[in-house]
Order: sequence, then structure tokens, then C-alpha cells
Amino acid sequence: MTPADGAGLAPFVHPALLYGDEGEYLAGTVPFVRDALAAGEPVAVAVPAERLRLIREALGEDAPAVRFLDMREAGRNPGRIIPAVLRAFADAQPPGTHVSIIGEPIWAGRTPAEYPACVQHEALINAAFRGRSATILCPYDIRRLEPQVVADACATHPTLVRAGSGRHEESGAYAPADVVARYNEPLPPVPDVPPSLCFRFDTDSLSEARHLAVDEAVRLGLASRRVEDLALVTAELATNSVVHGGGSGALGVWAEDGHVVCEVRDKGHLTDPLAGRRPVPREQYGGRGLLMVNLIADLVRVHTGPGGTTVRCWFAR
Repeated sequence: MTPADGAGLAPFVHPALLYGDEGEYLAGTVPFVRDALAAGEPVAVAVPAERLRLIREALGEDAPAVRFLDMREAGRNPGRIIPAVLRAFADAQPPGTHVSIIGEPIWAGRTPAEYPACVQHEALINAAFRGRSATILCPYDIRRLEPQVVADACATHPTLVRAGSGRHEESGAYAPADVVARYNEPLPPVPDVPPSLCFRFDTDSLSEARHLAVDEAVRLGLASRRVEDLALVTAELATNSVVHGGGSGALGVWAEDGHVVCEVRDKGHLTDPLAGRRPVPREQYGGRGLLMVNLIADLVRVHTGPGGTTVRCWFAR
């Protein structure tokens, strides 16, 4: 498979591959990989493990030349995919090198809590790679995914590839900024938690907020390694609230569907949709807080507006 006529002239190409079965999946992905390898391009494949096996086996002797990543692990938190998967691979290549990547961040089984973060991720790829020399092909299982998911794919990808026919077409529904705004939705209501765990903090009580989060995470059964991660995330978010969110915020911690969830709310407004999704140059001082949160947590959801910002993070128990 190759990009649509003329699409190869653009520095960044972002097609959605719409497939209906295993045969169509391989017909859309394997030639894409082989064409890129033949052109001397670095290739990465980041898809769920069961799909990785299919592609690896079909590639045969070509497989060792490809970087394979299990998206169920690498992309468990969709906010991690741009900095830790896509940009990490592209930025590791020599300057000016065109890279080809297959990334499948949305599959049947993604939870309702995860999906808004997934579709925002797909929309934001276009801004994150604007002007970069790369092709990122995103497969969508149209047989198993809900119609709304396929409709959203048409809105987040400028080009559509019909794997059954091999046909390429421009997406008339392409509107990534609208998707980012539409899925910037208020988060589901917080379950009832004791008042002591709805803690308001300011500069003088940052340490107290972190200790409260840690104590509750331990009580809820979070593994010790993940308790350390939750403590770091809480500290970063609370500090951001004090520095950028009006000087204070509110913290909540609770159990939900096999996870420990921590949430920080403040009066700040995130105006950059890519905040926390850009790799930070080593020489840059600061600006790593939200990026660190995305790299550590199992899921991060954000709702932001002129009235304030809520950041909710999930840690699997």
C-alpha cells in the first residue's frame, strides 16, 4: 500500500486504514512496511500484540528491520503515544529522515473512559507532526468498532484507505480541531468519597496533599511501585495548580473499576492542546510536569476551559 496520488509530496501523511478482517489488515499493512523498507526508511509498527504477531509473521525475513511495539502497553495511556512512541521513534532518526509508522491506538475493547483520550490523540497527531517528514498509518477495524469510532477516524485523518479495495480518498469530514474541542468534555461525576479525601491545597499544603494521596492509595491496595508513581503525579499536578492554576486547587482520590484514581482541579486554563504531549529538549528548563504525568499514569483525562481545569489519572491496581 502507498499513499494516495500526490500525498507523498507532503512532508506529513496521516491516512486511516479501514479494514474488515485479517486478510484486509495484512493487505493494508504489510505492503506499506515493505514499500518503506525498500525506500530505505526506518519503520515502526505499534499495534496490539495479536496484530503484531500477524504482521511479523507475514513479513518473514523483513521483520528484523522493523521496530515492533505492543500498543496495549506502550499506548495504554493515549496521552503517552505521541511523545513516547511516535516522536520517540521519529526523533531518534537522523535529521530529515522520512519515517513510516503504523500506529493502532483504538481497538475493540478500549473502555469508555479511554476512548475520548484516544480520539483526541488521533486528532493531535496532525499538529504534533505538522511539517515533519513522516507517514503514520492508523488501522481501524470497521467490523468490530462502533460506527461513531469510524466516523471520528474520518474526522481525524485527512486521507482514508479502504483496505478491501485498496482505494484511497480524501476525507470530506476531516476536522481535527473540532474533534479536540468536542471531546474536551466534562469528566464523569466523582463517586462519593469521604470529605477528608476532597482536600483543598495551596502553596503551604502541597506536601500534605501528596501524603494524603499516598495514604489513601495504600489503603485502596495500590502496589508499592505504583504508589510512588501516584505520589509523583500528585506532586506535579498540585504544583502546577499552585504555579499556573490560581495558587490553589482541590485533590480527590478514590477506587474505580480496578483502579486508584487521583484528580486535581484548579482555576487554570490549558490553552495548548499539545501540553504534556511534546518531547522536551534536554537543555530546556522546566515544562516537564504534564509530560511526566502522561508517561507515568495508565490513563489521563483532561477537561479544560475558562472556568478551570480538571486532570484525572488512573493507576491500575
